[in-house]
Amino acid sequence: MKKQIIIILFLSTLVSTLCGQEIPIENLKTQLHTNTRHYSKTILENEIKGINVEHIAITGENATLDYAKEGYKIIYLFVKGEGNVIIENDTYEIVPETILLPNIAKTIAIKTSKNDTLHYLKVSSKLTAQDLLDLKEFPIENTQKVYYAKFTDCKSYTEPIKSPNTTSRTILPNKYIPRIAMGTVQTKGPDKVGAHEHPMLEQLFLGLSKNNCVVYADDAKVDFPQYSVLHIPLGSSHSVSVEKDEVMYYVWMDFFRDKKGEEWLNTHKESDDN
Repeated sequence: MKKQIIIILFLSTLVSTLCGQEIPIENLKTQLHTNTRHYSKTILENEIKGINVEHIAITGENATLDYAKEGYKIIYLFVKGEGNVIIENDTYEIVPETILLPNIAKTIAIKTSKNDTLHYLKVSSKLTAQDLLDLKEFPIENTQKVYYAKFTDCKSYTEPIKSPNTTSRTILPNKYIPRIAMGTVQTKGPDKVGAHEHPMLEQLFLGLSKNNCVVYADDAKVDFPQYSVLHIPLGSSHSVSVEKDEVMYYVWMDFFRDKKGEEWLNTHKESDDN
């Protein structure tokens, strides 16, 4: 009898695996307990090799110091709250939906505006030996200077899988950090991003303010709300839909397996209105 139960459990697991995979998703904690000054949590841990994503929230009068880590490149995505980032003698205004790369800066100070709480993702990419070689070929201004931009100030592009009603922007072009690019997708329903596959890259989505749509990957689907992060299963046929009067607004983060895979970005055509 025990042997039969083990066989049934094994077959059940096998069938579940064959029937399709889930879309991993995690909601960010945007409501902190009273008197909490600093909160941090690793998001979707170990989902993508060499990539670590941490949700950090800070409040209070004192600045939070962050330090460079040898062998890594860091990206900050500020999604909620206001404040400032101080790097050496320069101050960068932080509002919701701002991206910042310290690049060669060793230390940065992050400070929240009075009576506010600043929420951001810290994305760390471990550099491979090839990445270190590729960095030497990148434009110096891309790797030495601080990169800072508000999402809405970034260049827009079009793509065949998206409708004319969709606004897409490249918030982090490639050639800043090896094998990484990021952008946003914004539209109002009814609308969709058509089904497509890209086995050459891993991809995370970050839901921005008011985002409320559905993500599909092969036979799986998941509700995708604001302030959540999900991982598109590698190589899956995936798409996104949004119902009437709802909002689709998210960041896509592309982590290419090698630099040849970046040719996928050729499907993005810069808009005429830039």
